[in-house]
Amino acid sequence: MGEREKHFVELKDYIRIIRKRWRIIVAVMLVVLAGAALATALSPKVYQAQTRLFVSTSGGSDSGALLSGSNFTQQRVKSYADVITTPKVLDPVIKTLKLDTTAAKLGTQITATVPLDTVLIEVAVTNTNPRVAAEVADAVGTQFTSTVADLESVTKGTSSPVKVTVVSTPTVPTTPISPKPTRNLALGVVLGLLLGIGLALLRDLLDTTIKSEKDCADVTDATVIGGIAFDPDAPKRPLIVQSDPQSPRAEAFRALRTNLQFVDAANHPRSIVFTSSVPAEGKTTTTANLAITMAASGARVCLVEADLRRSRLLEYMGMDGSLGLTNVLIGQVALSDVLQQFSDTGVYVIGSGSIPPNPSELLGSAAMIATLRELESRFDVVIIDSPPLLPVTDAAVLSTIAGGTVMVVGAGVVNRDHLAKSLQTLDAVKGRVLGLVLNMLPTKGADAYSYYSEGYVSESPRKRAKQREQAST
Repeated sequence: MGEREKHFVELKDYIRIIRKRWRIIVAVMLVVLAGAALATALSPKVYQAQTRLFVSTSGGSDSGALLSGSNFTQQRVKSYADVITTPKVLDPVIKTLKLDTTAAKLGTQITATVPLDTVLIEVAVTNTNPRVAAEVADAVGTQFTSTVADLESVTKGTSSPVKVTVVSTPTVPTTPISPKPTRNLALGVVLGLLLGIGLALLRDLLDTTIKSEKDCADVTDATVIGGIAFDPDAPKRPLIVQSDPQSPRAEAFRALRTNLQFVDAANHPRSIVFTSSVPAEGKTTTTANLAITMAASGARVCLVEADLRRSRLLEYMGMDGSLGLTNVLIGQVALSDVLQQFSDTGVYVIGSGSIPPNPSELLGSAAMIATLRELESRFDVVIIDSPPLLPVTDAAVLSTIAGGTVMVVGAGVVNRDHLAKSLQTLDAVKGRVLGLVLNMLPTKGADAYSYYSEGYVSESPRKRAKQREQAST
């Protein structure tokens, strides 16, 4: 991948994060904007009055003297600007105006600047009272003229060679210079957006849940062989391939069936363990729908409920669970006695049976191996619904005797560390991982799985019937 492609991918990631976390960004921006508005409303209004002083030298009629005087004044005027804020100037101003302050405090409200290559001094006075600001500026200008004359008088009684003239008298300001609502609100928006985007990026960085194929690729080289959309109504209609065969989720199970047929075609497994990292990743509904989909293509499928701790498969399929796998393994009943055909399909189901005290030992027993081999001889494919890998070792035990293992990965449910640890568990027992099935993928938002677009899903029977009716009329 070239540098341009890397940068493009990074840009796409940033855009995805912004689209996904836009609520956080907007919320932070509004909070900062509200803070800026509140600070602006509570801040006192500050006014500024200005006066301008001209510094000149007396004497000298020829051009050389004038040039020398001009240079002298430009050098001198820089020092004058510093003198303006000293007690020498401000104490008389305070006394004249009868201000309740000190020269040091008043000096913080006064700024004196000298424009480049000029003999001008621009004095600006700020105050919350516009009239006081104008009075102080006027008094400073007046007082400074006499202060400079006094400072530059070499001998008492002689006139000063430097003259300061007020060339611009201050007026009472009508518009405050602070606060500036427009500027403050604009800065609030910009700062809020920056903070919001930063928080969104941090939130995404700290969020280690699996959300897409890319996240899986960061953890493992195992192939993603299927993606199943999230359906909030899945608990109400777990067997989606029967209740809504034209839905995107049903189509995804058919795609998973096709992909499984091409996994290691030369050594295709006859038995497949389906497991997950943690509970609630949709493993049981995935196995049930896949089994029905496989049977619809003509295969004889046996679906084994090997989750001996929290079995729910028969509940989803509405079948009897009084006898099952555990009863066969301990020799209570024959295998044929617990096989139940699901509806009029080619799916035969074996429930978990009675809950044993030692599930892992029972699933790894010689009886389980013999049962599995017999099922492989009777059916085209045996699908085993097993418990999650991290809480218990049942699935790892089953992976050693089955033809392969498929990991169901719940998007937004399992994090990368969990998935990595689960795969390490399978690798430790030399389990054969056929691939990953991403389940509960979002269909909306920044992380939406692109497969689930309307163009990939055939029209519903009701819509086709309506179109035929319109065509006939």
